[in-house]
Amino acid sequence: MISTARYWFYIALIVLVYIIGMFVTLFENDSAQFAVMAMRMVQENDFLNLFKGTEEYLDKPHMHYWLAALSYKIFGIHDWAYRIPGILSTLLGAYSCYGLGKLLYNKDVGRLSSLIFMTAQTMVLANIDVRTDAVLTGFTIFSIWQLATYIEKNTLKSIALGAFGAGIAFSTKGQIALVVIGISILCHLAYTRKWGQLLSWKVLVAIFVFALTIAPMLYAYYHQFDLHPEKVIRGKDNRSGIFFIFWEQSFERMSGEGIGKNSSDFFFFFHTFLWVFLPWTVLALIGYWTKVKAFWETKFAYRPNMDFLTVGGISILFLLISFAQFKLPHYMNILMPLYAILSAAFLYVLHQQQKLKLAKIILGIQYFILGLVVVFIFLVSFYVFKLEDWYSYLFLVMALALVTYFVLKKEPVHAKIVTVAIYSSLLLNGLMNAHFYPKLLEYQGGSTMAQKVKAENIPVDKIYKINERYTWALDFYDQDPVDIVSVPDLKNMKDVWVYATDKELEHLQKKGIDWNNQITVDQFRITRLQIKFLNPNTRKEKLNKMHLVHLD
Repeated sequence: MISTARYWFYIALIVLVYIIGMFVTLFENDSAQFAVMAMRMVQENDFLNLFKGTEEYLDKPHMHYWLAALSYKIFGIHDWAYRIPGILSTLLGAYSCYGLGKLLYNKDVGRLSSLIFMTAQTMVLANIDVRTDAVLTGFTIFSIWQLATYIEKNTLKSIALGAFGAGIAFSTKGQIALVVIGISILCHLAYTRKWGQLLSWKVLVAIFVFALTIAPMLYAYYHQFDLHPEKVIRGKDNRSGIFFIFWEQSFERMSGEGIGKNSSDFFFFFHTFLWVFLPWTVLALIGYWTKVKAFWETKFAYRPNMDFLTVGGISILFLLISFAQFKLPHYMNILMPLYAILSAAFLYVLHQQQKLKLAKIILGIQYFILGLVVVFIFLVSFYVFKLEDWYSYLFLVMALALVTYFVLKKEPVHAKIVTVAIYSSLLLNGLMNAHFYPKLLEYQGGSTMAQKVKAENIPVDKIYKINERYTWALDFYDQDPVDIVSVPDLKNMKDVWVYATDKELEHLQKKGIDWNNQITVDQFRITRLQIKFLNPNTRKEKLNKMHLVHLD
């Protein structure tokens, strides 16, 4: 459907957008928090214990933090170094989408799958606002690909690699990895009727490889929690880390027990999907419906040119996660590879069967999405955060000219769908990574204050705070977590700095504490955007202030 040269040109542009995002300031809360947790490992040379600030951390397992810490060891403690494991895992995920698409269908579907996966909005976002999901998603689809290859080709190498991928994914976020891998592979086995592959001695090898892969994580949990029943975690003592990761973790998220509830809306992921898979959402929805209809009409009889791994896995898993009482948009990331392969296969069928009428409707929708992207770009560039330098305008004009050239260039309608969708993603996320996020993060108080600290040569070990409020961005960019001090103790301290909110400064004044120097920066919760903040005329109404004051 697309030439080899065009395919690699797209890959190069997508990777360029990812690389631009590598150097953006870390987002609070999760990205900066996880970066600090990994930083503590390196600074204290302690890779067994997980801490969130001063608290013992029993939630997500160790692999994400270990990989980030390894990157710090190699490249130093930088925001871009923190993002490297996530980006490499996403590239592994893209290659795995290619491999699985090729295995289930053909090379063209494999190529389209990798492009769709890498340009889905939530995956681009996952590589700038890096959490555990980038590593989880990459190794989960890698495992599914290798295990499906074992089912089809009966190779020892494939089942061993599949078990290794499952072990890394499990060590990154726990049971959800095994649920996604297991359900997807069971759907494939059920449709192909190749249950005999489970009776091979090679399955024992896979179990051994999986056990070996997760052993470091289990030992770390055993060392931190099982050996210390006196530790109280979320109000409970006698917590076993091993029991938690094998049993309690996912049930806590499903029920909301321990971590709390944030959404009982069963349809949360239904409307979330509408934006997380942009610009491919409509293609995926039509493709999913077409696949379900085809299986129903054939009464699930096996057809070599169809796969149940994607549509079956998506259906069961989507229903399952919708019952969870704690939901966030990025929880869907682990399903993006399956959606990518399903969408690519559907687009290939449109091409093969020459369904031009439906293809033209989809192309019209893609043009509409591209139009919205262009409107958004002009709105951001000339109103929300105005471009300031002449070269910024030059890059914008060049990008728009490139997109216009390829969009207007004549090519078959099915290839045009791919062209328009990919350039929609590149145009949007190129602007977001190069301009929108850097300007937005100027209003993240912690990272902005860290720049002031560096410029003023303020000793980071003399900065304190007077409550338990997390200060992840300041902690990371100062490379020294801010210590907590009580107000009575603060009265007896000299030549120190206090990082505080407006209310905390008022409290210090009431307690008779004065200061002789004050640095103030704007503060806004940048992951919760509001219209009034985006409007330059009303932005000040939504801003808070963070202060750094010097006590003589």
